Amino acid sequence: MSEQAAIAKDIAASLLEIGAIQLRPSDPFTWSSGWKSPIYCDNRLSLSYPDIRTRIKNYLSNTITYAYPGIESIAGVATAGIPQGALIADELNLPFLYVRSKPKGHGMENMIEGKVTPGQKVVLVEDLVSTGGSSLKAADALKASGFEVMGMVAIFTYGFDLARENFESAGIPLVCLSNYDIMLGEALNRGIVEESHLNSLREWRKDPASWTGLQNG
Repeated sequence: MSEQAAIAKDIAASLLEIGAIQLRPSDPFTWSSGWKSPIYCDNRLSLSYPDIRTRIKNYLSNTITYAYPGIESIAGVATAGIPQGALIADELNLPFLYVRSKPKGHGMENMIEGKVTPGQKVVLVEDLVSTGGSSLKAADALKASGFEVMGMVAIFTYGFDLARENFESAGIPLVCLSNYDIMLGEALNRGIVEESHLNSLREWRKDPASWTGLQNG
C-alpha cells in the first residue's frame, strides 16, 4: 500500500470513528441545495480530538510542502477551513489569512482577512470539497487581490465529476487527503454499511442531483 493510500484510509477511518462522517442510505440527509444525500460530513469535529487533529495537520502540512514547493502563505476558506489553515500555517511558519464567503458588511468591508501581499504564492485550505463552488470563489478573490494561487488542499472530497471539472476549468490543482470511495471501503469493513448498499451509495456519487435514497431499506 502506498503512503498516500494509507493516509486516505487512516483519515476515513478516523472521521467515521468520531462521527464526523455519518452514513444514512435508508434515511437520507437533505442538503441546502435540495439534494438527497446518504452522507453528512462535519470535519470540524476533528478539532475536538487532539490526536486526529494533529495527524490531519501533519498530513496537510506535508502535502503542501511536497505538492506546492515555494509556497509563501496559507489561506483558509471560511469558515471550516480557518482553523485547519491556521494550524498548518503555524506548523510551516508561514503567514496566514482567510477568505470570507462575501465581503464584511461594515468597517473595511474586507473579503480577505489578513495581510494582502500581491504576488505572494498562496495555497488554500478547505475541510471538505463538494462541488467546489465556494472554494473556487475564494481562489478568485485571492487572485483579484494579486495573489498567485498555487492550489488547494482539503481533508475530504465527495469526488463529484462536477468538482473535478470545476477545478480543472479554473486551473486550480486540488489535493485531498481522503475521498468518498475510500471511506465506503472503511465503512463496509466496520459494519457501518452493508455490501448490498454499496451500489446505491456509489450511484449517489455519480448523480447526486437525481438520487432519492436506498430503495427498500
